[in-house]
Amino acid sequence: MLVELRTVMNAGGGGDSSPEKQPASFGSTFEEYLWTKPIFKELYDNLKAGGDHNAMNVAAEYCNEPEDAKSRYYSAYTQLIDDVEAALNAKPEVTSPRVQFSGFPANMGAEGLQMTLAALGDIVDITTNESEDGITLVGEVEFGSVDIAKAAIDQYDGMDMGMGDALRMVSI
Repeated sequence: MLVELRTVMNAGGGGDSSPEKQPASFGSTFEEYLWTKPIFKELYDNLKAGGDHNAMNVAAEYCNEPEDAKSRYYSAYTQLIDDVEAALNAKPEVTSPRVQFSGFPANMGAEGLQMTLAALGDIVDITTNESEDGITLVGEVEFGSVDIAKAAIDQYDGMDMGMGDALRMVSI
């Protein structure tokens, strides 16, 4: 039923072909993971493409209530739940020196952020903007190499800077 409801709720968009923009807040942990966990999104999209609505519902429920879902479904969906856990914990491969970021405190300013990231290595280009709420910085940075980008993601992705949300750094 959850999948059917989401399908109905998202169906009416018309012919807009512009890329979807990440919402400022999420209605559930499942929705957040679809935006922030690319390996989980790929797994979920594969379930959707296969038309496996039961597995889609189990995956969504596991995201929102992992302990309850595991106690209910693990005997019947052992492999699926193990795959969901692995996808949620997996870090995407870093293949580009370009990194998209969000969550650094806005009071750092662009210069402070650049100095912080430059401590890891060369920065070719950086663009920063304040988030819609004005509390954090969002943007992109291009490092001098893929190895520096990987080091930045390893060091900062998921870090709590005291702003209530974890930093997000994703290779693009």
